[in-house]
Amino acid sequence: MAPVSRKAKILTTIILIVVVGLGLFIYFHFFFVYSRGVNAGNINYFQQEGILFKTYEGKMIQTGFKTNAGGVNTTLRSNEFKFSVTDKTIADTLMRCSGKDVELRWKRYMGTLPWRGNSQYVVTEVLSID
Repeated sequence: MAPVSRKAKILTTIILIVVVGLGLFIYFHFFFVYSRGVNAGNINYFQQEGILFKTYEGKMIQTGFKTNAGGVNTTLRSNEFKFSVTDKTIADTLMRCSGKDVELRWKRYMGTLPWRGNSQYVVTEVLSID
């Protein structure tokens, strides 16, 4: 057996470091759950879209009050919560909820995948529908 040269060892080490680093990046960017939470609001729209990967996408309007610094003027404001759904059962439930108040449990990922949807927020459960 021929001895392994120093250059070959260095090249093997560099390739190994790059492969492990790329694997860690892919895991933390696309598969690591960055945060979890619950949002409540009114479903503005929910639809299935896509050319190659058909994904379920929706938008929820969350209303609330905003008080100015002095506390004198209070205005009504709304926030949009855009989300994706991967579970067909949850999607079928939300298809019938346009215009209704719902409470959704979600997971947030740092990046999106084409088969998971267009949003970093992926709904995992419908808690309540009013």
